[in-house]
Amino acid sequence: MEQFREADLQTMELVLVTHVVDAITFWAQNVTEDKACENMDTLLSDKCPTAQRLKSKPSPHKVYGACYSGDRCWYRCKVQKQIDDSFHVTYIDYGNEEVVDRSDLVELPEDLQSTALAQRYKFWGFSLASDQGSPQYSQGKSFLQNLIYGKKLRVNVMSDCFDGTILVKAFQGNLDIGEEVLKFKFAIVTIPGNIESPSPSNKQTGLWLSRIPQGDSENTGSLGYMPKLRPVFSNQKPEVIKEQSTSKTLMASSVPEAERELVKESQQPNAEKVIVQLCSQVTEQMLHEAELKLQRAREEVEEKMKEINKLEKEKSDLQNQADNLEQQLKEARLELQKALEPCLRKDECVEVNMKLPECTRFSQLAKKVEVVRRNRDSGKGTTAEECLSESIPVVLNNRIVMPLISETLELAWEDYRQQLKQLKECESKGELEDLVSRRNQARSVLLTAIDDFLEIVASLPITERMNTLKNIRSSLMAVFGSVATNDVQDQSLEDFGEWKTRRQQNFKTVREATDKALCALSDWAECTSKFFCSTEKTPVSLEAVRAGVDELLEQTESVVSEELNTKFFEQNVEDMKIMSTACYMVMKHIQKEEHLLCNLTKMYDDNKKFKEDMVQWQNSSQKADELFHVKKCIKSLRSQLRWKLVEVGCLEEADDLDLPEILRKKEEIAETRNALFEQIQREREQYVKLSELVKGNFPELRLLYPEADIDNYLLSEGLLIKSLDRDIFDAEPMRELSGRRPLVCTEFQHQKVVLKGYSVDEESEVRMIKQAAQYHKAQNQHPSFAMPLLGLFFGKSDPLAYIMVPYYSSSSLKAVQKHTPLTPPEIGKVMRGVLRGLQCLHESCITHASLNANNMFVLNREQGIVGDFDFTKTPEQRAVDCGMVTGSISLVAPELKQSKPPSPASDMYAFGGLMLWLYAPDWTGDTDNEQHCPRLSGLLLDVKVQTLLSKLLVCSGRLSAVEALDDDYFLSLENLK
Repeated sequence: MEQFREADLQTMELVLVTHVVDAITFWAQNVTEDKACENMDTLLSDKCPTAQRLKSKPSPHKVYGACYSGDRCWYRCKVQKQIDDSFHVTYIDYGNEEVVDRSDLVELPEDLQSTALAQRYKFWGFSLASDQGSPQYSQGKSFLQNLIYGKKLRVNVMSDCFDGTILVKAFQGNLDIGEEVLKFKFAIVTIPGNIESPSPSNKQTGLWLSRIPQGDSENTGSLGYMPKLRPVFSNQKPEVIKEQSTSKTLMASSVPEAERELVKESQQPNAEKVIVQLCSQVTEQMLHEAELKLQRAREEVEEKMKEINKLEKEKSDLQNQADNLEQQLKEARLELQKALEPCLRKDECVEVNMKLPECTRFSQLAKKVEVVRRNRDSGKGTTAEECLSESIPVVLNNRIVMPLISETLELAWEDYRQQLKQLKECESKGELEDLVSRRNQARSVLLTAIDDFLEIVASLPITERMNTLKNIRSSLMAVFGSVATNDVQDQSLEDFGEWKTRRQQNFKTVREATDKALCALSDWAECTSKFFCSTEKTPVSLEAVRAGVDELLEQTESVVSEELNTKFFEQNVEDMKIMSTACYMVMKHIQKEEHLLCNLTKMYDDNKKFKEDMVQWQNSSQKADELFHVKKCIKSLRSQLRWKLVEVGCLEEADDLDLPEILRKKEEIAETRNALFEQIQREREQYVKLSELVKGNFPELRLLYPEADIDNYLLSEGLLIKSLDRDIFDAEPMRELSGRRPLVCTEFQHQKVVLKGYSVDEESEVRMIKQAAQYHKAQNQHPSFAMPLLGLFFGKSDPLAYIMVPYYSSSSLKAVQKHTPLTPPEIGKVMRGVLRGLQCLHESCITHASLNANNMFVLNREQGIVGDFDFTKTPEQRAVDCGMVTGSISLVAPELKQSKPPSPASDMYAFGGLMLWLYAPDWTGDTDNEQHCPRLSGLLLDVKVQTLLSKLLVCSGRLSAVEALDDDYFLSLENLK
């Protein structure tokens, strides 16, 4: 082949082949964009791991990032098709395709939405010689792949197609690649004279769009030697690209150097040797396959010849047998004719024209009549139409409606609630008597209305009606299944009634016609039987027997056939639509009535219970005498306890110790203390009872008995216990844990507890009650995942407030890790419990802001719970506490360091820091960076752990507690159960 002219080389481009689609189509990158590709790989590896996962429906025009299954690196792609929760994508910088999960697809910013680095090329003037899926198609693809994949080609652009494919002539050295593909018959010529390539200046657009083959939709891993996607990092590229990128003749980004490589490429003779070698291999393979096909064809021909000979012999035998049978039939007919001749008489007086066709007609008619009889008998069963027809009157005509008394009852309830609301809002004891009187009057009217309502509802057959509706609904569902709900109108039941009437009338008309014709035929048969009966006294003429029998048979056959062709119990599409819409309306009426009956039943139960409660209290005023009696007992027991404590103190300080007396006194103190705690429990029970009354129908109790201080009890959600004081406990100081606040360990109601003391003033006291009540309410909703609060009280002799919590011996996370660290499976179980505790607090709008290793507890090395926090401080004060550090890991979120308020997201950052500390306790990484986030590079962590940490220890887009529980790390723990 002649060397290219200098002018031709200047019009060509040098490209690097990245993917082969078929024998004439490939993807390639312009070598001048090699630096852009490396920069793109670097950007993707930095941004994609923390980018937002795709949540909505993808756009076909938008560029996304996908994690390639071959090397788990990130590349740019476009989504071609969505299959459930998976996506068929094309990697636009390389050309290959695959199916990825939603979790491997991320959104890309605007700076990465640039054009593709790879383009689709096709040999100009050629089309595929075989269809996709044929062996020749795969051979052609393998041939071109072994020839050009990972190599540089010189391409001369000839035209552009509408789908973006570029039609080119491609050269490797002096060889025309398209001509080589043509030689081995993997392609055919579609443009006469395409060997003489026209000038690139005459380039046309979209000339060959109709003959462009479909792209290779298979995964690149379908053949063992197919090329894989380029990895993100340069040191992972295939050897062929490494050698070219590290050679002394490395292509620079400037165009003049690319042109010099074009000239150098045209002078390399190695490509011709590769072509010769590939030609030899392909030729040998094709010859071998041709010989195998020829041998199989010869074997098939021999088998077919044997079968043909066998069939010819069977045909000859059958022909001889048929000739013999035909001769025997002729002889039998002659003998039969001779035998019948003496019996044939032509007597016109008695001859009845009943030839063989009439007998056949009677036989066939009898069979049809039998079928008609069976159809009528089988049609008597339950059909969809009959089931619906029976259900409609039962549903519409026997309905139970809301009694009229319910309106009167609702008005009475509204008036009672209004009076009760005014009574709850009352703050003046002077107005209380008038409001209570008005409330009692409204309650009396309400009770009268309730009596009337209960009497009427009790007489209604609600249970029977509910059972009837349930049975009808089950029957309709069994017959119709799920019914359509589109275009359903209110007149659907009327339409069904009209349709049913017309249908029944048509059926009646057809059946009457059949019955009439059969009766006429029956009368003719009766007349005929009289004619043949020799004892019949009434003579029947021959004309009466013969008259109209043909017309009678024809008419009867017609009407019987018409009834058989009429589908009495089958419905077409239009019929089913009418019945389905009617069924839907019936189901709608059933659902509406069932809802009404359920509401009626609930109203009945609620009003009955209200009446019973009011009957219990209407004749007696609500008093707090029992509470005051308990308080009096508590006061007496506290005095006795203090006096006994003084006595023991005196005995212990005496010169002569009386040990038996001291022990006796201490036993009395223990008994008195237990009795005091029992009375305090009774006091709490009385407060619960009074609080329910105040919240319910007797709000006046809080004003009638101000000394009971019910308001404070309600404000603290039942935590505040005013009868407790520090000196009534037999407490043991916990000096090892009292560095920041006084802690004592004691027993309360046969349970070991810890009293945590806090210094308070008027402002912090109010804050403490409010925050403790909010935490206590949230903890009661999920009691297994947050530390419970057992009580709250204020010291009478010191400005301290005490929170009572359960005692967990050496169960803080820090203590457990210090003595016997948790194993990885135990870490997952413990941290899942902590995460659920955070979820409980966050759902109640509580930010912990103080999550650290001392404030998390481990129960039996399986259950983790969140500890309480300092209720006297605001979340901002707790968030900057010096205890928010574990090891060398700061648990303070980056946004808090920028003076932003704490939030549930900052709790999740602290959670992530604790997870990192548990898996890497000796970690001393850098956190003094711009983002104030730990750098996890270099840590030998499990992939799921590192992925979870990368979603928690970030500045923005941090996982919530609910989202973290759905992460693969915690879901895998569920699967291990």
